[in-house]
Amino acid sequence: MHLAANFTLALASLIPSYHLTSSLLFDHHYDQTNKMSAATFNAQNGWHPGERAVHSLLKVRTSARGNPTSPGMPYSYGIRVASSPLLAVGTLDESGRPWTALWFGERGFARPVAQGVLGVQSVVAFAADGKGEGKGGDPVIEALGLLAAPGGGEGEMVKPEGGKKMSALSIDLESRDRVKLVGKMVVGALAGGEEEGVKEVQVAMAVEGSLGNCPKYLNTKVLSGRIPTPRVVERVEGAGWLGEDALRVVDRADMFFLSSVGGGSMDTNHRGGPRGFVRVLRNDEGGTVLVYPEYSGNQLYQTLGNLQADARVGVVIPDYETSDVLYLTGETELLVGEKAAAVMPHAKLAVKITVAEARFVKDGLAFRGESGEPSPYNPPVRRLTGEGSVPGEAGGAGLASAKLVKKEVLTPSVTRFTFGLEPERGKTLKPWRAGQYVTLDFSEELDHGWSHMRDDDPQSLNDDFVRTFTVSSPPPEAGPDGNVKHGTELQITARKNGPATGLLWRQNIRAHLELPVLAFGGEEAFSLLAAGEKKAVFVAGGVGITPLLAQAEQVLATGRRLSLLWSLREKDLGLAIDTFERVPGLAGLTRLFVTGGEGSPRGDTQLATKAKSLGSQVVRERIAENDVIGARDAEGTKYYLCTSPEMLKAIQGWIQDDEVVTESFNY
Repeated sequence: MHLAANFTLALASLIPSYHLTSSLLFDHHYDQTNKMSAATFNAQNGWHPGERAVHSLLKVRTSARGNPTSPGMPYSYGIRVASSPLLAVGTLDESGRPWTALWFGERGFARPVAQGVLGVQSVVAFAADGKGEGKGGDPVIEALGLLAAPGGGEGEMVKPEGGKKMSALSIDLESRDRVKLVGKMVVGALAGGEEEGVKEVQVAMAVEGSLGNCPKYLNTKVLSGRIPTPRVVERVEGAGWLGEDALRVVDRADMFFLSSVGGGSMDTNHRGGPRGFVRVLRNDEGGTVLVYPEYSGNQLYQTLGNLQADARVGVVIPDYETSDVLYLTGETELLVGEKAAAVMPHAKLAVKITVAEARFVKDGLAFRGESGEPSPYNPPVRRLTGEGSVPGEAGGAGLASAKLVKKEVLTPSVTRFTFGLEPERGKTLKPWRAGQYVTLDFSEELDHGWSHMRDDDPQSLNDDFVRTFTVSSPPPEAGPDGNVKHGTELQITARKNGPATGLLWRQNIRAHLELPVLAFGGEEAFSLLAAGEKKAVFVAGGVGITPLLAQAEQVLATGRRLSLLWSLREKDLGLAIDTFERVPGLAGLTRLFVTGGEGSPRGDTQLATKAKSLGSQVVRERIAENDVIGARDAEGTKYYLCTSPEMLKAIQGWIQDDEVVTESFNY
């Protein structure tokens, strides 16, 4: 692959001041020229209507400040770009649809080669699709017109009149450094490689604007180059759906790149989060729809502003471990407030992408990445409605208010809280079922507003302060109208863990505290009475006992066969004693597996003695396979598991042939 000489001549013919340089030692005049043109650039490139619309929609004051995008490519940005091994590149196809691709190389493969000009020389994966339509792996190569050059695109210069609109994001995943670039391709070329499916691309981009971005939501990775063997194994257009392998890339993704166009220029950026933060809303004969949450950022909203002005988007989702890659283009919808919560509860802002065309390429990247540290700013995965993370019977926000009326400290770390419920005006509140949970909104008490960075408590930036607790009190009787009566009490039994429970712990009961009740929900299958004649074996870890607390009396009253295997730290035995005293007969069906007793004060030993006197067995060891298997009944057994993820996984391996219900705690 030898394009450099012809490419240099072509670039020189287009840019009179061009001179190819092997270093970044630009003179003082270069940087001063960029600085002096900043006022002119920002006057011409302020906030465009789409950005201003999003600023207004989200009630931010960013529009009062100047657009921080710098004209051209300042010296400091040139240094940063040249030290990055990865470039996300965006452009538009003949239909005006955005596409995004990833180009990789040794540090310096993308670097300033003249004043305001970025030169890129990279190996890219490009495989014929086998359908004779010329659509290979990298859609940006096609959209830039490099395949349509005279001579079939091999080694021929492409010099689009007026330039070809494009954007890029230079990114170093080891240092979390990134720089956004916007401009036009002034010349480009493509050459075939010695390996099948591998080509070399050279592009010169006249950079019109650049902006350094913050490192939030970037999960570090160490990239290494490789020779790919790309295969286009899937192409979806219109009302089609993605196959299992393509969906696996979406499910595993902790990062993707997207390009948008609006206000006359393009934007390429990244979105990151915990693995699984991109959710599949639909994937069937009606098409594919993806949803992802927008986290707290710098409040510039350049990408969202573009999408507000022009809903089209181009996305590339890499799998760093396998080098598989999914390209897609489609249309977006911004989901704000109630619209976001209806699709992805706990999200205040989300983006829905309806896929118009997608390509899945096996081994389609010229690099792989070894995962490092996840971003400390990553919030938990926000699942979609119906995925088990949110109540299934929400019925809208603000169903009722819950007033804290009583606190009972059961152990040093576990407390029972009693709330009085008052349905909101015009809202009806149906009785919840045993084993279900209540969702409470703590935001009015804990949300202190927006902040860009908060290194002392990074995850608080995207904390919506909505919390879900299993109801530990029995369901109430319905009134004559079938609804919960005013003043009905509800109890939650919780361990202190995080800002919401911390607020409850320190709350003076005499002070007024009312929290909005957003919903009740949970699997009906978790009712122990729903298992017919089978014996119920309930395995609990700590406060995992709460689903049983709400139904234990009713279960015992029916004569249902029950065994309780309950693991507790010795200092939390007060919770067991309180439970046995409140539910007579339960202790005799319980084996307590007590841990952490060594070196405990004498009082803890008295607690164990008290638990035995109430009728329970006390075993000073962890729950083992024999304990779980030994609780089986020859006439049929159904297991209910509410324990830690590690113990849950182990038990599921022990009882693979039995009927099992688990509490996910993913909400």
